[in-house]
Amino acid sequence: MKIAVIGQSLFGQEVYKELRKDGHNIVGVFTIPDKDGKADPLATEAEKDGVPVFKFPRWRVKGQAIPEVVAQYKATGAELNVLPFCSQFIPMEVIDHPKHGSIIYHPSLLPRHRGASAINWTLIHGDKKGGFTVFWADDGLDTGPILLQRECNVEPNDTVNTIYKRFLFPEGVKGTVDAVRLIAEGKAPRITQPQEGATYECIQKKDNSKIDWNQSAEAIHNWIRGNDKVPGAWAECYLIRSLKVTFYGSTLVDNGTAANGQPLEIPGASKPGIVTKAGLVLFGNDGKTLMVKNLQFEDGKMIAAAQYFKAGSSAAVELNEEEKTFAEQMRAVWQSILTNVSQIDDSTDFFKSGAASMDVVRLVEEVKLRASSCQLQNEDVYMNTTFQDFIQMCVRKLRGEDDEEELVVDYVEKNVNNMTIKMPHQLFINGEFVDAEGGKTYKTINPTDGTAICDVSLAQISDVNKAVAAAKEAFEEGEWGKMNPRDRGRLIYKLADLMEQHQEELATIESIDSGAVYTLALKTHVGMSIQTFRYFAGWCDKIQGSTIPINQARPNRNLTFTKKEPIGVCAIVIPWNYPLMMLAWKTAACLAAGNTVVLKPAQVTPLTALKFAELAARAGLPKGVVNILPGSGALVGQRLSDHPDVRKLGFTGSTEIGKHIMKSCAVSNVKKVSLELGGKSPLIIFSDCDMDKAVRMGMSSVFFNKGENCIAAGRLFVEDSIHDQFVKKVVEEIKKMKIGDPLDRSTDHGPQNHKAHLDKLVEYCQTGVKEGATLICGGKQVQRPGFFFEPTVFTDVQDHMHIAIEESFGPVMIISKFKSGEVDDVLRRANATEYGLASGVFTRDISKALYVSERLNAGTVFVNTYNKTDVASPFGGFKQSGFGKDLGQEALNEYLKTKAVTIEY
Repeated sequence: MKIAVIGQSLFGQEVYKELRKDGHNIVGVFTIPDKDGKADPLATEAEKDGVPVFKFPRWRVKGQAIPEVVAQYKATGAELNVLPFCSQFIPMEVIDHPKHGSIIYHPSLLPRHRGASAINWTLIHGDKKGGFTVFWADDGLDTGPILLQRECNVEPNDTVNTIYKRFLFPEGVKGTVDAVRLIAEGKAPRITQPQEGATYECIQKKDNSKIDWNQSAEAIHNWIRGNDKVPGAWAECYLIRSLKVTFYGSTLVDNGTAANGQPLEIPGASKPGIVTKAGLVLFGNDGKTLMVKNLQFEDGKMIAAAQYFKAGSSAAVELNEEEKTFAEQMRAVWQSILTNVSQIDDSTDFFKSGAASMDVVRLVEEVKLRASSCQLQNEDVYMNTTFQDFIQMCVRKLRGEDDEEELVVDYVEKNVNNMTIKMPHQLFINGEFVDAEGGKTYKTINPTDGTAICDVSLAQISDVNKAVAAAKEAFEEGEWGKMNPRDRGRLIYKLADLMEQHQEELATIESIDSGAVYTLALKTHVGMSIQTFRYFAGWCDKIQGSTIPINQARPNRNLTFTKKEPIGVCAIVIPWNYPLMMLAWKTAACLAAGNTVVLKPAQVTPLTALKFAELAARAGLPKGVVNILPGSGALVGQRLSDHPDVRKLGFTGSTEIGKHIMKSCAVSNVKKVSLELGGKSPLIIFSDCDMDKAVRMGMSSVFFNKGENCIAAGRLFVEDSIHDQFVKKVVEEIKKMKIGDPLDRSTDHGPQNHKAHLDKLVEYCQTGVKEGATLICGGKQVQRPGFFFEPTVFTDVQDHMHIAIEESFGPVMIISKFKSGEVDDVLRRANATEYGLASGVFTRDISKALYVSERLNAGTVFVNTYNKTDVASPFGGFKQSGFGKDLGQEALNEYLKTKAVTIEY
């Protein structure tokens, strides 16, 4: 079909390109004249293809069509006019001329919001549904018969920009092209527009976009977002630096949230606004609140609303030689964009010199090419419009001095372990340490002596909701979701470096909070955490899909490929045995995949997680990416399981709680789940083993980290011919172990993590004695301050006994005999458990080792070693030990979703 495209803008350009792809003959493109020496994108595209382009300043004079203009149009021989976006008035002589008439794209669900500002009014009226219409042009204003309509939901905080980008642009292009296909096939309907519900609203311009403060907060919010960014809602605010101030980036605010900041008088408003760290809080006449992020003054200067009282307070920085070179490179970039400007000097204004929104995108990318560490947002350009301001802003960012709010931490300080440790104790939400709702706290206890370390904020339901909202915004709207994967990896690696710089402090906090022996905490709790973040930092730019040949679809001209995409907001719930390491195992993979995190540490061990939050902020992770909520599992963990905006939950803990979480996640929104649960890991020791190594590693398999180890060998099967010798050597070694202060470098065995767990261990051993197992040594609480429990050994343990079946999660070695030569029988006994986390075998016979490792039903099998985990090796269990993997490449899959895309060509 011969088509004339009449219109302008990127939207018109995309429609033009798609029509050509469909095989239509574009006989002419009619668009606006060049502006400031730059052609409209539609004109540029058509000229590149050699299509005739007509740039008429106008089609009519004094209401009459210009004959020579109409004649040039008619000479193209168009059979259909397509008006994808047209700001000019086209005379009916042109509209009615083609065989098939003319169709127009309109960004509302006609007959609602006829007129030129349809998207604005969709938002101003607070419509819950929006969309677009392709209609047949007639002599009325958007009154012609409807050809095609498509609708979408309007989100509460949508702006003209977001709804246009999300739906009206991409789906509008497709819809316009689909409409042309229907016409070509002779199937295009002509549905008369109903009169019921028809509205017409005026064009939104600066002079009629003034804010009326005597409205509800929602109405004010709708007015601001409906006018964002053109023409911009404004108010006369004499006390805000100048006569007119324009407000941008409005969101509705939870009315239960108290706004803390400096008051700002706004004439006509029911209450003064409040300049907070997040933005300017405004009040409606109903007492409810909204927040705006940016302000623009009459001189064109835009600032972050949160920075109002700081605006203009910072002195200019003096550039060093390297920065001067960067400035000259950027001067050349500005010159290449602003071709109509003869020379770029410090006062040159980017927008007053003719730059448009596409030029902003280009400028941001040009900066990234020359200084990858300088991550700009489009708003940075809008807020620094002159060349001098722009360079100053870039240099401050390169130096890390870009007026980011200083992190405020209310530390609890203690002099311990020959150092001063500084511990945050509040919740960490959206980049800030804050008190829990109602100021609720609890005491975290040092298990070495039972004394309180400090009061820690106790998260409530509303705190969970705030953290999830912050994580969602950071993922969907913030720079984290838009960040280059390699830059994301650099930030994660920087975080690992900061953790290494603070490793002694972290290990000390871990020791006093969880009872971990300091040297073990330094090597494993903290050391492996650092390794984990470094490992996954390297994966950030290596996440990729694959191409897949598909053979059944005809015609067989298809390209199918997969994309690995982040899931979104991820909740992580971790246990108390390795507080920092469990955080690292899950969080590192989660962040590397591009997600945001809300993490609940165990209530009894929150302190290293909060210190991690501080280091994450200092490493430059954007606000909302990491959120830490100390609190109870019944409240915080449950809300995270139930929350509709959480799309993934990773949990390490008991099987009982894992089942409950899995059910809650299914009922709430079928969120993705990974579970690392309980264990009763078998360790089989054959008589042909290296006895000394088997004793040493066998003890480590049980007593490592005081037995508070998910993969601890819950039951040792020792071949009968070496059983007595093995037990004797183990007891001899236990007698050499030093039980005591975990900060003492000579200590082998520290306190159990908390009092309730200590009591369970005592009960567990008492049960073993009642069942008839032989208690060789230990089994009792150590009589001293703190939660100490003796390393314990049971023998003569039968398969039916409670201690043979259930996990102790403590320093209790359970030993059973098996008869020589009965390999399959001991394998049957080893596998006769609902757990399947880890397992082990000691033998010098490689064939036996491979045979046994193949048949042990567990996620990890250790041969002639134990507890040897590595950041590159996947870790996770079978059966009721859960599913999903931590560590290694496979861990990334837990925090990614796979999208398949098929293209026919």
